[in-house]
Amino acid sequence: MTIANSLTTDERADSAGSAAQRDRRKRILDATYELAKEGGFDAVQMRAVAEQADVALGTLYRYFPSKIHLLVSALDREFEDAKERLSNREIPGENAGERVLYVLKRLTRGMQGDPKLTEALTRAFMFADASVANEIHAVGMSMTSIVTHAMHGTVPDSETITEEDVVLARVIGDVWLSALMAWVTGRSTAPETAAHMETAVRLILR
Repeated sequence: MTIANSLTTDERADSAGSAAQRDRRKRILDATYELAKEGGFDAVQMRAVAEQADVALGTLYRYFPSKIHLLVSALDREFEDAKERLSNREIPGENAGERVLYVLKRLTRGMQGDPKLTEALTRAFMFADASVANEIHAVGMSMTSIVTHAMHGTVPDSETITEEDVVLARVIGDVWLSALMAWVTGRSTAPETAAHMETAVRLILR
């Protein structure tokens, strides 16, 4: 058993507690982004990340038990950053469908602009198993928050969001990630991906 696998979920969560630890975690994710941007999924090797982030390999494993945990966490940070940017603005569109499409198109264009990074993040998401459940849940929560924000046009409070909003947002998030994966793997073009998402959103939010 590795050091990483012996850690509990709570211990891994505590690893981001102090300012120094948060800074270390940020350096690790920054290094992951840089390696993925340059060489995609295969370029993100734990030893290379540790060296670029200037942390010991054992320290890296205390934060992220595997490469998949690391890349899925990087995907969540991508969505968290998008969520923060969106929280400072009103989403244009006359109805929920138009607003959601506006947000998803912006997200898609941004991720398609960094194809190697997107390939690394989405491949990790596809490969994730039950051991990555917490990180997958975080990605889902971030995506749901982005979509519910778009549905309402502004950041909704907890009382405004209905159970149906959450269900619809989860379905839309799943469809969007699936469409993005199809683009990454060459099974669809960028225009086909956009058309697929537009059809799905209009059917779900009609």
